[in-house]
Amino acid sequence: MPTPESFPIEKIFVPTKQKKAIKPETVAEVAESIMEIGQQEPISIRLDGDRLVLVEGLHRLEACKALGETTILGVLVPAELAQHKPQLAERPEVEAERIKMARLKQLRLEKEAAEASTAALKGAGATQAPRARPTKGARDNPKASPGRTAKSKPRTLSDWITQQKGSGGRY
Repeated sequence: MPTPESFPIEKIFVPTKQKKAIKPETVAEVAESIMEIGQQEPISIRLDGDRLVLVEGLHRLEACKALGETTILGVLVPAELAQHKPQLAERPEVEAERIKMARLKQLRLEKEAAEASTAALKGAGATQAPRARPTKGARDNPKASPGRTAKSKPRTLSDWITQQKGSGGRY
């Protein structure tokens, strides 16, 4: 393991993703500990071009800043090791929580899909053209016999008059 060195605090860049994980209570506890017994565990940093990037030790770094320190003990780690640091997901309780949340998300998505499908079926029935009330004519009645609905064109005037009389029309 490399030996700890002293690094200037203002030169250490903290990634935005890590900044979101700051817990003020933890920073206060670490600051108290540093005041009483000093910094026991060095932070891990890596080189990124010409700047130093924090890998591990966010609360220790913030505690030293809060105490007004200008330097902090740290270990320079290669970028390859920084990428492979142990993640929280390796702890069993964190992994169980992640699985539970993934299952809940899946159930929510299934429920939303079922609701959308039901709404689409109801919507499809509502979007059909409303049925017009059938008129009293035989042509509009789909159950009428074909002989009554299919009127042939009369060939002569007397055929036309006979047709009009049969259908109740005026001539």
